[in-house]
Amino acid sequence: MDFCVRSLCTVLLCAAAGVCQQTKPAPIVQPGAPGKSTKTLSPAAVRPGKKTALEADVSFMQGMIHHHAQAVEMVDLLRTRGESKELQALGERMTISQSDEIRYMKQWLEERGQPAVPAHHMDHNMAGMDHSKMNAMPLMPGMLTPEQMAALAKAKGAEFDRLFLTGMIQHHTGALIMVDDLFNTPGAGQDSVLYDFATDIDNTQRAEIEIMRGMLKEKK
Repeated sequence: MDFCVRSLCTVLLCAAAGVCQQTKPAPIVQPGAPGKSTKTLSPAAVRPGKKTALEADVSFMQGMIHHHAQAVEMVDLLRTRGESKELQALGERMTISQSDEIRYMKQWLEERGQPAVPAHHMDHNMAGMDHSKMNAMPLMPGMLTPEQMAALAKAKGAEFDRLFLTGMIQHHTGALIMVDDLFNTPGAGQDSVLYDFATDIDNTQRAEIEIMRGMLKEKK
């Protein structure tokens, strides 16, 4: 009888151990930023109470809309104040791609029931989204200050081109920081579409930074 009891206890302990093994949470893999490896997150890193992955993804898209809008505004100035035809051609390519990306980001947010501008920055006395609402948002990394934008708007010719290049390099570098911040947020950026989109922004703007650095070097 004692042998039977011991055998039964052994079976029950083994079964319990098997259940524990089966219910052990699977590791959470965080995609790395472009050029960086993935990392495994602990459950504590994504526990409730911290900013959720969706919140981080939404904040990234909202912030990048604001960021892109300033780049488009800078290219608008380039059309009438710049001197270099090569730089104007580059600016046109930038504004086409970034305007398309703005439309995509708005659609991504709309599909998830999210506004293009964070609710706490919305001006409820005005319909839709306009520059007054966008200007009410804090500057994202790399964005030009009002003083820098004013200086750009006053410049013309070769001086404008120099300010545009230095300003847009600063601007693009800020976008890379935003992508890096997204992928460094536990659980964020795992949506495959968002991951591809953010990676494309990173790759494109890195390439454009190198082009602009070459142009700026020629002007010195």
